[in-house]
Amino acid sequence: MVRVTGVRFRTAGKIYYFDPRNFTLKKGDHVVVETARGMEYGTVVMNIREVEEGKVVSPLKPILRIANKKDEETVARNKEKEKEAFRICQEKIRKHKLDMKLVDAEYTFDNNKVLFYFTADGRVDFRELVKDLASVFRTRIELRQIGVRDETKIIGGVGICGRALCCHSYMPEFIPVSIRMAKEQNLSLNPSKISGTCGRLMCCLKNEQETYEFLNSKLPGIGDTVQTPDGMKGEVQSVNVLRQMVKVVVNVDKDEKEVRDYPADQLKFRPRRKKGKGAADKDKNKEPDADMKELEALEDTEKSKL
Repeated sequence: MVRVTGVRFRTAGKIYYFDPRNFTLKKGDHVVVETARGMEYGTVVMNIREVEEGKVVSPLKPILRIANKKDEETVARNKEKEKEAFRICQEKIRKHKLDMKLVDAEYTFDNNKVLFYFTADGRVDFRELVKDLASVFRTRIELRQIGVRDETKIIGGVGICGRALCCHSYMPEFIPVSIRMAKEQNLSLNPSKISGTCGRLMCCLKNEQETYEFLNSKLPGIGDTVQTPDGMKGEVQSVNVLRQMVKVVVNVDKDEKEVRDYPADQLKFRPRRKKGKGAADKDKNKEPDADMKELEALEDTEKSKL
């Protein structure tokens, strides 16, 4: 086991482990550490704990110091310089007529490098732009192309739930999401309802997926035939996943039907089967509507980014 603390940096959502040495650290403290990019200023997001050696990238680098007033002033100056660097880079992009959108500018803590983050539909030849920027800033320049999800993660915002975006507030890395998750949770397949600010499928579709898979495995499918506790057979009209209740259409007389509610655990039915290859091929042959086409396009784009 190794004693570590977790630190997060401004544009890197991932948590990195460092040796806390003899420092007394708590969540929210600012520290100065050494990384592959040089000296960096980060925030402690995990109290000191012990983790398995296999989860740590060797060699484990130490916390150099708890950030002092001078370090805070350096960070403040860098933020002001970043605003100017962003403005200058935008002017240079227009000058070189490049099809790219600048998202953010970042000075490393020791001012040895300026990083510019941008989005673009395809590859961009920015060699002349880099030369131009280097002549202005007289330091190392790095242009880094990112995806739309990364752009949203950096900028932040508020989701349709009214809370800060998951990717910006706490998610260390992006997780794969799919249309199947929305179907499993019986959500509307309207792209505007299950797409995030970034225009991709919402990351939070993954949050309750395991719970819904477990609950759905205990329910019959809509249209399935079930046997009720009072000895009647009927067809499933609808299910309430969270309450584990099932609406069943039963024949009370020869020509009279009635809809009754039953707890799922009181019904007898065949367990759901996972879709086989034949069923999947059958679904593929169905003509998708406009919403499904748009969702599938989002999903394909997402897979290509992961």
